[in-house]
Amino acid sequence: MILIIFLFGLIVGSFLNCVIYRLEKKESFLKGRSYCPNCKHQLQWLDLIPVASFLILKRKCHYCRKKISWHYPLVELATGLLFAFCYLSHLPWIIFALIPFLIIIFVYDLKYCLIPDKVIYPAIVIAAVFNFTNWPSALIAAGFFLALVLVSRGKWMGIGDIKLAFLMGLVLGFPEILLALFSAFMTGAIMGVVLVFLGRKTLKSEVPFGPFLVGGIFIALFWGEKLINWYLNFL
Repeated sequence: MILIIFLFGLIVGSFLNCVIYRLEKKESFLKGRSYCPNCKHQLQWLDLIPVASFLILKRKCHYCRKKISWHYPLVELATGLLFAFCYLSHLPWIIFALIPFLIIIFVYDLKYCLIPDKVIYPAIVIAAVFNFTNWPSALIAAGFFLALVLVSRGKWMGIGDIKLAFLMGLVLGFPEILLALFSAFMTGAIMGVVLVFLGRKTLKSEVPFGPFLVGGIFIALFWGEKLINWYLNFL
């Protein structure tokens, strides 16, 4: 069963790659065959096997021989592993439904520094319907980020981060939302220091925060109870 779920996740991840690309190009991802971003040649089934095609084709398009980005197999693997890990962790099925939205947000914000409304709003609706008791946590989390946006005049956070924080509150509730936010700020700060140290960023550079918030969600989902109990016992 784990293998089936993992393989299904790989297939979903392949579809998410298409969604991410077409969202940026403002194209419909519900119609039309997949094609090479460089030569526009329509891809055949042999070119679309998750992960395997990337390895078989040696990271090159079968038609124009241009190199294929590593993010394609990584998205597929991440989706497969998250699906399998959710199954092993006995998480509710609603989390499976939200994983694709969270992965798109992670990759899209990382690449384009933007959280698309076409993704965040449906995710909020799904989470709100099945976790309606978590509204207070969602409002508090969103309010906290709204305060950061107002104080910094949009320099620290963006409007998309407010929406994502609201989604986090709906998905996690209290006290897991606190752990998720703490994890996001800690990992974001560490990564920022590393990037500055490596010369990839400066102190004034913008770093998308959405990926760290998404990472915080999964940390809270998979290890939230254990980490919170460890902290309480430590006190």
